Amino acid sequence: MSESNLRSRMTNLLLVIPNLLLLSARLMVDPRVPAKERVLVAGAIVYAFVPFDFIPDMIPFVGQVDDAYLIALTLLRLMSVTEPRVIREHWRGGGDVVELIGATALLAGRLLPGKIRRVLTSRVESPGTAKGQSDTMAVPLLIERPAAETKTAQSN
Repeated sequence: MSESNLRSRMTNLLLVIPNLLLLSARLMVDPRVPAKERVLVAGAIVYAFVPFDFIPDMIPFVGQVDDAYLIALTLLRLMSVTEPRVIREHWRGGGDVVELIGATALLAGRLLPGKIRRVLTSRVESPGTAKGQSDTMAVPLLIERPAAETKTAQSN
C-alpha cells in the first residue's frame, strides 16, 4: 500500500473517532462488559480528550493517530473477552464495527512511530495470559496471520 493511499485511508478512519468514543461510552454502561474492561475503555476515552499525550492533539491529523490507536486496541481487547455481538449492538456508525476497529488499529499502528506504538501496546495487554506468566507480561493483540493459518484456526 502506497504512503498516499495509507494516509487517505487513515484520514477516513480518523473521521470515525467520534463514533468510536460514543461506542466506548455505551459499552461502559453495559452490564455484559467486565468491570476491568470498562476501566480500560474509560482510560482510552480520557486519553482521547486530554490534549497533551504522546502526540499532542494540537498537531492536525498526527495528533489524533495515537488516540485512534489506543481506542482501537482497547476495543480489540474488549472483543477478546466479550461477544462481538455486544459491540455491534451499540454501534451507530456505518459498516461492520469489528472490521473497522481492526483496520483502525492496523493503519494507525503503521503511521505511529515505533516507540509510541510499543508504549501504547504495552499498556493494553491481552487478558488471556498463559499459566506461569505474570499479569504484567503483554501478549500481542495485533497479529497478522497468513490466510491459510486463519482458516485453520477458525475451523478448530
